Amino acid sequence: MTTATIGFISLGCPKATVDSERILTQLKAEGYVVSDSYADADLVIVNTCGFIESAVAESLEAITEALAENGRVIVTGCLGTRAKELQEQFPQLIAVTGPQDRPAVMAAVHAQAPPAHAPFYQLLPPGGIKLTPRHYAYLKISEGCNHQCTFCIIPSLRGRLVSRQPAAVLAEARALVEAGVRELLVVSQDTSAYGIDSRSRVTPLHEARRAHLTNLTRALGELGAWVRLHYVYPYPHVDELIPLMCEGNLLPYLDVPFQHANSRILRLMKRPASGEDNLERISSWRCACPDLTLRSTFIVGFPGETEAEFEELLDFLQAAQLDRVGCFAYSPVAGAAANALPDPLPLAVREARCERLMAVQAEISAQRLTRRIGKRYTVLVDEAATWGAVARSSAESPGVDGVVRIADAPDLVPGELAEVEITGADQHDLTARLVSATPEQELRA
Repeated sequence: MTTATIGFISLGCPKATVDSERILTQLKAEGYVVSDSYADADLVIVNTCGFIESAVAESLEAITEALAENGRVIVTGCLGTRAKELQEQFPQLIAVTGPQDRPAVMAAVHAQAPPAHAPFYQLLPPGGIKLTPRHYAYLKISEGCNHQCTFCIIPSLRGRLVSRQPAAVLAEARALVEAGVRELLVVSQDTSAYGIDSRSRVTPLHEARRAHLTNLTRALGELGAWVRLHYVYPYPHVDELIPLMCEGNLLPYLDVPFQHANSRILRLMKRPASGEDNLERISSWRCACPDLTLRSTFIVGFPGETEAEFEELLDFLQAAQLDRVGCFAYSPVAGAAANALPDPLPLAVREARCERLMAVQAEISAQRLTRRIGKRYTVLVDEAATWGAVARSSAESPGVDGVVRIADAPDLVPGELAEVEITGADQHDLTARLVSATPEQELRA
């Protein structure tokens, strides 16, 4: 029996990327060859996203392309929860499964292209198959979400919160670090809620204390890699993480999805806290950790949002002085409760408000980046070129933030640490000169 070849495409957020990595690891363990060519593959797996309209459109386009180039396609991921619709639109699909359902995906693969031999897990690279560069990796600590945000359908796609056991998370993180990962990007739907579903569960971590984000991140920080937190809701216990950042246990970086600042809109969204509460938190966090970098995302044009309420959000941005911001024009999602709210805004108004918000944030970002000129930072190199290198400091997360461009440093290689001095800035990126390569033991920023 010859070895089967599987084409694969992964769409969506970092949580979906982790799901893809787990499927790819299983495929590799069972002897399959993974290819980026659809035409030469025995079948194709498309890991889809179904969160917003544009993501759905991208997923449908990927399915169409895979069917046209190969014809034998398995669909998985968030859009897979709409299996009946997909099978009606694409009756030739081999199988459709939902998110984080690796067993169903593998069953469909086995039915169409049985493995050539029994699995030999020792053939796997340390840390499993990764879709990220070798020097950083996403570490998913939980699945699902308990929130009922009216604009979101994630709970119906991925279920309620289920936290991974601390020992399992730490074992995976340790394997990644031993395989050469220099930065662990902690992700989930609600990172702050880690462990709240297992309050009565006793674990061996830190003298049998229950699973809790503070305990987990402290233990992760002891592995010697950068640890960066994403999707952190602004709960009060997040305050406990700030001292860990000051101590160098965690990167001084928080990705907090505030989504809006007006109290009425936040209530309609069913989001925690208010704009005033969040400004107080931001102030206290920065007072305790002046080097803290804050990134957030916002939704504008939510049903019923008035011009005054949008202006309040702009005022919040000016007061908060966030370092990095992403913005989405509200997009109706099939199954979301917000679809039933009155006074939906025209698309042109939603998109115009998105552009206005990003214009305000661009000025804020440029001012904050300019303050970094002349300062020195430890950076992690992502790319090397003849002219120099592209890197990131503790203030930049891959794929969502800007970068640090180091001129005249052709000898740097991806995964290497270096000390640089910032020489210039624009609205998003920084330029720097190389000061020195950073010794291996000085990994923490």
